[in-house]
Amino acid sequence: MKFWLSCAVMTLVVLGLAMSGINEYLFFAGFVILQFIILATAWNILGGYAGYVNFGVPAFVAVGAYTAVVLFKSIQAPLIVQILGGGILAGALGLGVGLLTLKLRGIFFSIATVAVVFILETVVMNWRYVGGATGLQLTRPSDAWIFDSYTRMLFFVMGLLAIGAIAIARYIQDSYLGQGLRAVRDSEEAAECSGVPTLKIKLIACTVSGALMGIAGAPMPMYLSYIEPTSTFNLSYSISALGMPIIGGTSHWLGPLIGAILLGTIQQVVTVTISSELNVLVVGVLLVLFVVLAPEGVLGLVKKWKQSSK
Repeated sequence: MKFWLSCAVMTLVVLGLAMSGINEYLFFAGFVILQFIILATAWNILGGYAGYVNFGVPAFVAVGAYTAVVLFKSIQAPLIVQILGGGILAGALGLGVGLLTLKLRGIFFSIATVAVVFILETVVMNWRYVGGATGLQLTRPSDAWIFDSYTRMLFFVMGLLAIGAIAIARYIQDSYLGQGLRAVRDSEEAAECSGVPTLKIKLIACTVSGALMGIAGAPMPMYLSYIEPTSTFNLSYSISALGMPIIGGTSHWLGPLIGAILLGTIQQVVTVTISSELNVLVVGVLLVLFVVLAPEGVLGLVKKWKQSSK
């Protein structure tokens, strides 16, 4: 009950911010952080719960983004259709990648997911309908519902999607699926011997994780009014999506949320005050510090502090 009440409060907060008169850059920074929350949460479903490290995040983001572009350009599809289409195709990609790669383990699985990024980027680079290598300029629709601008509506929508992603991760964590994924992470052989359908639950995790990443990418082209493959397939998405759960803590659905807010905020501050080129450096430094000093992330530090204070 407390969780759903918190979700309702956060929805009202996001709605209030979207209808406020704050600076447009703050909306963009908030949009990026909300997107990171979804990506970190999605990555953690497979990487944190099951222990399968996915470096192919940009591929799923790009599938969501380019699906939205194709739907808008071809049939002027509304935003909800773009998001659903992006999520469905990215989920299908997750299922397909899972069927092809989940028999691989450790670094071999991770390398296979990177290969997916380069394959899809090459396809998009040569696809003229979506702009190819030069990209495509987009014109936002004029209908912004009750908001002053379309970007503010997209900010609100991204907030709803982030809340939905967190709710899904929380449900998975407490379900039979979550228990099975944690068993796979601890020892896949032991899980199989215990009767856990390891391949089935890994495929479900791959599909859900991919779908959420696609949903996170779908609103992006309209927010930027532009899309091109170099930035859309940027591997910094993988670094951030991996780093945020590790910094926050991979063992609980709260970890990716904390990590995304913390790291996303730091990255935006660095972008404004110094340079966006330092964002990857910031992630790298924090990752090293947390892996060495706090391998269980912020949640682990809080747990240790509570135990020591008793």
